[in-house]
Amino acid sequence: MYYRTCRGIALMRNRQFSTNVGKNLFKEYDSSKSTVHSERKTNLRATLHYVTAAGVLAVGLSYAAVPLYRLFCRAYSYGGTTATGHDASKIETMKSIQNRQFKVRFNADVGASMRWNFKPQQNEIDVVPGETALAFYTATNPSDKPVIGISTYNVVPFEAGQYFNKIQCFCFEEQMLNPHEQVDMPVFFYLDPEIVEDPKLEYIDEITLSYTFFEARDGLKLPLPGYANRHS
Repeated sequence: MYYRTCRGIALMRNRQFSTNVGKNLFKEYDSSKSTVHSERKTNLRATLHYVTAAGVLAVGLSYAAVPLYRLFCRAYSYGGTTATGHDASKIETMKSIQNRQFKVRFNADVGASMRWNFKPQQNEIDVVPGETALAFYTATNPSDKPVIGISTYNVVPFEAGQYFNKIQCFCFEEQMLNPHEQVDMPVFFYLDPEIVEDPKLEYIDEITLSYTFFEARDGLKLPLPGYANRHS
């Protein structure tokens, strides 16, 4: 009888101990789960804030891309892109270099979403440094809707960009063509006589002028060449 009573008490204590241990483990698990859940919520909230800020910044930069690009182009001759705002009065005093001639080739491209047909009227012309030259491009809007375009350009080889002076061109300005309209776009330019003194261009006799037209839309990001050369 005594043995049965002691055994019953021991079993009850074991059950109580097991129950207490289970409760403690459940409390620890529940506390740990709450902590992890709280940390995940905090991390998720921070991530959402970063993504939102990045999105706002991207939208702001996209709207500013075109005007910033134009300002940059006026100050630098980068990746072969010639600077604007040359002194046209230099034409009256510069001397041509008759013993050096360059073959200037013309190239035309359009952006993936651009609906225009765009091409040069001539493939190439011979240019003497110090003498003016005139070339033409043709743009056609074959669609049934008005399309506004904007162009960029560069010169290859890149080192020749600073000597390629444009007096009149159609770059960086929006052009609207009505349905099925076609226009001729002139490029009036000259090669600075100083090009013959540049050792990097000593063995160069061909220069390529390339234009690319894009459809002008809100948020347009014009492509930038790979590096910049300060306009001399």
